[in-house]
Amino acid sequence: MTTFQPSQIIEEFRNFIHNSCTDSTQDISKYSSLHKGIIKMYFAARRVEIDYVNQTVKAEIPVSDHEYTTVNFECQDLDRFLSSCVKTDKRSLNFYQSSLNYYNHIPGALSQVA
Repeated sequence: MTTFQPSQIIEEFRNFIHNSCTDSTQDISKYSSLHKGIIKMYFAARRVEIDYVNQTVKAEIPVSDHEYTTVNFECQDLDRFLSSCVKTDKRSLNFYQSSLNYYNHIPGALSQVA
């Protein structure tokens, strides 16, 4: 696996989010698991559903250690929303780098870190 600096991972992951939300040649359902995973990571959510047609997100988010509540909200700009969920902690960075590798989104412009 190619390893990059955290700032490079964040930049490339945000670019990838943008591409996955706006590339009309791709079937957006291909990236549904990725989009749900971002929301799950950021909110510690479970059972995330994204309705791309009606532009809504439904998720169960924790209110205590063992209790969840369901939230529904309109999300007219999924790209912007998902990009705002990007965090810089080690666990998140590992998820982002793994996602980039899984979707073969390895930028040629970034040099490998030794």
